Amino acid sequence: MKKTYLSSIYRLCKGFLSLCVLMTLLANSCNKSTLDPIDEEIPTKENTDNNDFKATIAPVWDIERGKAMPLSGTGYQQGDILQLESGQQGQQMLGVAIVDGKVTFPTDLEPVNYRLSILRGSKSYPIGNTQFNYVLRADIPNQEGKNVKGVVHVAGQGLAEVVVSDGYDVTTTDAQGVYYLSSTKRTGYVFISIPANHEVVETVNNTPKFYQFVASNPEVIDTRDFELKEVNNENHVIFALADMHLANRNSDLSQFQKGFMADVNQQIARLKSEGKQVYALTLGDQTWETYWYSNSFMLPEYVQQMNNLQAPVFNTIGNHDNDPYFANDWMAENAYRRILGPTYYSFNLGQVHYVVLDNVEYMNTGGSYGTVGSRDYNAKITENQLEWLAKDLASIPSTTPIVLSTHIQLHHAPTEQGNTPNFRTSNAQQLISLLDRFAEVHVMTGHTHINYRVPRNDRFMEHNIAALSGTWWWTGRPGYSDNHIAPDGSPGGYGLWEMIGSDIAWKYKSIGYAPEYQFRAYDLNEVEITAAKHAPAANATFRAMVPQYAADFAKANKNNEVLINVWGYDPKWAVSVTENGRSLDVQRVSSYDPLQIISYGMQRLNVNATPTFDAANTSHMFKVKASAVNSTLQIKVTDRFGNTYSESMERPKALTYSMR
Repeated sequence: MKKTYLSSIYRLCKGFLSLCVLMTLLANSCNKSTLDPIDEEIPTKENTDNNDFKATIAPVWDIERGKAMPLSGTGYQQGDILQLESGQQGQQMLGVAIVDGKVTFPTDLEPVNYRLSILRGSKSYPIGNTQFNYVLRADIPNQEGKNVKGVVHVAGQGLAEVVVSDGYDVTTTDAQGVYYLSSTKRTGYVFISIPANHEVVETVNNTPKFYQFVASNPEVIDTRDFELKEVNNENHVIFALADMHLANRNSDLSQFQKGFMADVNQQIARLKSEGKQVYALTLGDQTWETYWYSNSFMLPEYVQQMNNLQAPVFNTIGNHDNDPYFANDWMAENAYRRILGPTYYSFNLGQVHYVVLDNVEYMNTGGSYGTVGSRDYNAKITENQLEWLAKDLASIPSTTPIVLSTHIQLHHAPTEQGNTPNFRTSNAQQLISLLDRFAEVHVMTGHTHINYRVPRNDRFMEHNIAALSGTWWWTGRPGYSDNHIAPDGSPGGYGLWEMIGSDIAWKYKSIGYAPEYQFRAYDLNEVEITAAKHAPAANATFRAMVPQYAADFAKANKNNEVLINVWGYDPKWAVSVTENGRSLDVQRVSSYDPLQIISYGMQRLNVNATPTFDAANTSHMFKVKASAVNSTLQIKVTDRFGNTYSESMERPKALTYSMR
């Protein structure tokens, strides 16, 4: 799909007519039947020219490729020609011969809306409008009360026990791969939970097409098929990508492609060479709705940026992925559904069951067509999602590892005391209760732009993953620090999760560094943040603000202390430090990160601007006190999987923008 086509899909929403089409598809306010929701309906002409010729046509005509399909109605004659005319610009009239009341359509016929007529001699008889829908089987019988049906198959062979849903009703395919749903059609689509060791055949710009749009009218019966292929993904890797905030500002697109994309594709190539299947899962805020219209950077443009990623990408909606022209949460999500599909769904890779949820209740006071509203949100999972999740999990054995993603964190960040923090998502306990029977549950979240983990017990852990955008792309902006760092001092990066069967291991991968880069150590004797050194161009007003933003580092510290930032830390990690063979006492503390402060806050003050984003006071910090100013310390960090990371820290060690 070309960029101009993708962009036009979304920009149609700017026009009043396209807003009607969008609302027709997703708000269930009209009766239009469509497979491709951007096609405009062709007006129907009544067949009044010949009372002896009577024909009817369904809004959607299910056809099998290369197979003669029967026509509906009566009065056809040998030699009649079925004429097809689409509303697409420049489309020519297509004629297909009618033989024994049947027609065989070209295999490359576009599945769009057509005006149909019968050509008999020199006279044309209009019979109505339809949209062609290619299906595996056009003979699936209807069932009472079921308005969506289809086949899930592998190369034409039906696949049993595949979960199919519309976000409300949940069913499974039978032995022939056939399913039936009774759908309100409120979401505007039907989707499958991709079964283990399979992938969908169709992808659009790296996005697996595990969903199909349906007609908005519940009385219309839709046939929607899904074709899969067999892939052994027992041994697979997931890249967890949080908070990209792509908006065509702060040189973000250049940093994204030259930094992240180059880095992740290098990792993908390495992992594929080791025989692993590789996938990506975003954690929300792929875009920044503040700039959708002013910078002409929306979801289609995000999709284009992801074209270079050499792996399939599953997506999670974030608060900044909502349309700021809508005050209503559901309506604000329509653009996302239209471009990226369901806002909540599940899929399986190997022995792991993945669930994606939307815990953003978008609140956009004043938002209306042409007007960006105030843009706020609540952290909450809607009841219909929880009801759907209960149905989705019903058939999953309790021994199956569950990996769930949602944008806003479930818990607040932990403190150095290590107690389980309070909930950030208001009804997180309901979610946790639904997952309580499973032996292993991991929840991936973003939103905060910082790293932390909250293990509730040995079976349940939240992983809040720092932003791929770091500090909103500021520190790598031309003229700034020429580095990439998040508010807690973590380098901008992403989660790297390796699954072998039911065994799961994870680490945080910093962009531009080897996977083994897991901490940074500061010689606090060398850390003093001053206006003269770090904001020399600031005027008097902003120079006076330096101590406020420099936190504990505004004054010299000559106590021979060393601060260690371990961004992947959880309570099963260990940090040890020796000086001349003697072990030093290591204390876990909460602290700001000095490199982040000079890379963002001081740089903003230096151009006489108040920093927009706060540095994070984080508890994945450790402090030791050495006995001398210039002794070399041996720092060793061991993660929960037994991997060790070390530094022989020669002191004095200067605080610089490029330090490790």
